[in-house]
Amino acid sequence: MKVLIIEDEEHAALRLSKMLKELEPGIEINGPLDTIKNSVLHLQEKMDYDLIFLDIQLADGRSFSIFEQININNPVIFTTAYDEFAVKAFELNSVDYLLKPIHQERLKTALLKFKKMKEVYGNGETSAFLNELLISFKSQQEKQYQSRFLVSKADSLIPVQAEEVAYFYAEDKVVFLVKSEGSKYIVNYTLDDLENRVNPKQFFRVNRQYLVSVHAIKKVHHYFNYKLKLDLSPISDEDVVVSKLRTSDFKMWMNG
Repeated sequence: MKVLIIEDEEHAALRLSKMLKELEPGIEINGPLDTIKNSVLHLQEKMDYDLIFLDIQLADGRSFSIFEQININNPVIFTTAYDEFAVKAFELNSVDYLLKPIHQERLKTALLKFKKMKEVYGNGETSAFLNELLISFKSQQEKQYQSRFLVSKADSLIPVQAEEVAYFYAEDKVVFLVKSEGSKYIVNYTLDDLENRVNPKQFFRVNRQYLVSVHAIKKVHHYFNYKLKLDLSPISDEDVVVSKLRTSDFKMWMNG
């Protein structure tokens, strides 16, 4: 089997290569390639791979744009640290994915699925799945996000514009909206609901408790175990730490 790894995290690429060699003795591994640009240039010259492992978030953007620049017929297994939309799209379109950190048993299952698909369909059906996935991704990009939230204040209901929100946070199963000027209100959404409603260019789910606006982040500190700690405005009641699994995506988000 001949595979190509497209992955911008060196340790993740090495881990994946090691597991592949253990599961498939004699496998030929190429890469890793770490950017969309390098991947496109490489695949324009060489595409004779049985399988491509493709990280969703590369150093220069989301790897979906590779499919907009070149026609890829190779079967692809996607990898991701955290991307809820992508996971749903893969489930819908029968394209497999691996959540990081990748475990050997899960990788083994993905390889078996790839082999069965190839036996039944060849590469043509996989290509069709990828085309459907790209269409789904484009549709998601065009999604209209919630622009305001109706909150209670005494005996009244008042609208809060999304641009006025500094962050949302959960505490004891209650979710609060905090405005940039410091006001705090209870909202009748879960953080999972809100994450799907707000514009991902403006808000990022840094951990299970906090969904933060880019405008509320005043400083980012390195934290232990490769995590990041945020200084927010208004100041939060507790430390807000970006989880280890989301640190890479958070940095890309902050870079715009």
